[in-house]
Amino acid sequence: MFGTLGFSYTGLLFLLMLFVPNIIWTGRQPQGYTAENEDKVLQIFERAGEALTCCCSLVFSDFNIHKWSPWSLWLAAAFIIMLLYEAWWVRYFRSERTLKDFYSNIFGIPLAGATLPVIAFLMLGIYGKVVWMLIATVILGIGHIGIHIQHKKELEG
Repeated sequence: MFGTLGFSYTGLLFLLMLFVPNIIWTGRQPQGYTAENEDKVLQIFERAGEALTCCCSLVFSDFNIHKWSPWSLWLAAAFIIMLLYEAWWVRYFRSERTLKDFYSNIFGIPLAGATLPVIAFLMLGIYGKVVWMLIATVILGIGHIGIHIQHKKELEG
């Protein structure tokens, strides 16, 4: 429930799937993107959630692959969600890279660039039964998804 300390290669894989496209994005941001007007409280939640989620991903071995059981479906689902996240990035990088592209949906999932990784890490936390990861992803989700909602509202109106 609270987690077994030890290195998680699964967590590392998820973080690589998260960070690589984000690093590429720093040189390919959408035209007109700015973080100037972001809500400061949401930024605090986002930064704290990012740090906590990254730490949890690496330091709890509960996320590593175990003997197959129905519980393993949580890990499979989390991985599929991360693959959708990668597909969303590929679509974004192939687009004109506008703000509309950046705040787009995929397969009906709103704000896919923000929601998919939060959902995947939440599922990873459920799979590992690590309450700290669940708390971290809720904090991350409040900040990260909240900021994306704010940006999308500004874009629409």
